[in-house]
Amino acid sequence: MNPNLELNPNEVVAFLGKSPEEFTREDLLAFIREKKIQMVDFMYPAEDGRVKTLNFTVNSLAYAETILTEGERVDGSSLFPSFIEAGNSDLYVIPRYRTAFVDPFNEIPTLCLLCSFFNKDGEPFDCAPYATLMRAEDAFYQSTGMTFEAMGELEYYVITDADPLFPATDQKGYHETEPFAKLNDFRRACMVHVAKTGGQIKYGHSEVGNFTLDGKIYEQNEIEFLPNPVETAADQLLLAKWVIRNLAYQWNLDVSFAPKITTGKAGSGMHIHMRLMKDGRNVTLGADGNLSEAARRAIAGLMVMAPSITAFGNKNPTSYFRLVPHQEAPTNVCWGDCNRSALVRVPLGWSSGKDMCTKANPHQRPVPMDTTEKQTFEMRSPDCSADIYQLMAGLCVAARKGLEMPVEEALKIARETYVDMDIHKGENAARLATLASLPTCCSESAECLKADRAVYEEAGVFNPRMIDGIVQSLKAHHDKHLHADAKKDPALMRKLVDQYFYCG
Repeated sequence: MNPNLELNPNEVVAFLGKSPEEFTREDLLAFIREKKIQMVDFMYPAEDGRVKTLNFTVNSLAYAETILTEGERVDGSSLFPSFIEAGNSDLYVIPRYRTAFVDPFNEIPTLCLLCSFFNKDGEPFDCAPYATLMRAEDAFYQSTGMTFEAMGELEYYVITDADPLFPATDQKGYHETEPFAKLNDFRRACMVHVAKTGGQIKYGHSEVGNFTLDGKIYEQNEIEFLPNPVETAADQLLLAKWVIRNLAYQWNLDVSFAPKITTGKAGSGMHIHMRLMKDGRNVTLGADGNLSEAARRAIAGLMVMAPSITAFGNKNPTSYFRLVPHQEAPTNVCWGDCNRSALVRVPLGWSSGKDMCTKANPHQRPVPMDTTEKQTFEMRSPDCSADIYQLMAGLCVAARKGLEMPVEEALKIARETYVDMDIHKGENAARLATLASLPTCCSESAECLKADRAVYEEAGVFNPRMIDGIVQSLKAHHDKHLHADAKKDPALMRKLVDQYFYCG
């Protein structure tokens, strides 16, 4: 067996002994037969970003083959009301074999697969977020000869009854352990279940945010993933939210992915790390161990498109209660090394060339290591109100724009937006004043998207109807003065939190 698959927690991978990208219909039928699978579930996100499910009973192996081959038809007007009218509403849902996993919650043995949408002509539905991402990925490759990979950081709050023993220190929950953190076991269980669905997790930990409100403990957690092709990274984030909510329900806990739950406490983001790949190698670092020219040009594209990216990554009014100074959330268009006050952070990348392992373990025999694969650059503005496929597609388009600019123009933008300081400190006010700001509400994000729409629609990536739908949805919040109003009226803030508590 491939050593990379030997300990894989996905039951389908373990049984077949092959990577998900190699799964065939015959493989899945063999799994259904040998594991006595009784149901097949088709899963797919709709316009609201939530996972929808269609259940099939496995009446026979022949019927299972029909399901896996032909898919099924669904009511597109109920799934995508902004783009499909009831008078011509049917869509096909076709399973993607590489996404197969066994439902970890269902007592009935159930094989689950994520699906793609197709229209009556057998072509990908042009307003489906997944199809948009695939077009973005293809356009990126055709233009640059590189592939675009990503991984996400999923932040969320877990809520349960307050415990007076070993109280946590308010807003000091980063990497806290028991007994001061009360819900670490739940996060560990989430990680195990996410891995069963195919999620490739890097690590998990408690996050900064913790507080007590109305007799409840709110503990912030984070699960971070490993880099993958961008469409796989999006699939994994979608399923992870589904897993965490289901497990919370089983444990009688509440969970929120909302960007902001209360003022003065840490909000929850969904940071996206990116890396550029060519011929199977990460080219985000140059030969000198510094950020490569290609990476700096891609970051320049992110800088140019950053205001409109919020239209994909920050979709409800509470998103903009998170994007405020001094809360480790970005407010200005800039980037920097290891800088958490910047919009794009270039994290430590193991580029020192030093063997730290043998320094920590003198008895260990040194081995040659290539750590360049670890280097990424991280977009810190998005949160879980995002449609993850639209967001990934938007980031892919922005990076491509930077790489398509004249080289000197892109590098100039990169130089001008680089910061090596905490821009929110008073002594750095002059530098802060030179930087563009992110939108402060959904209405402003909509205007930024309208201004940049030609870039997103180029190469047929974003369908104009999808852009129109996003703009309309953002403007429908009528939130231009909402932040100021909520500062004056705490009851309004509470109403907004309740309204968007289960967003994403």
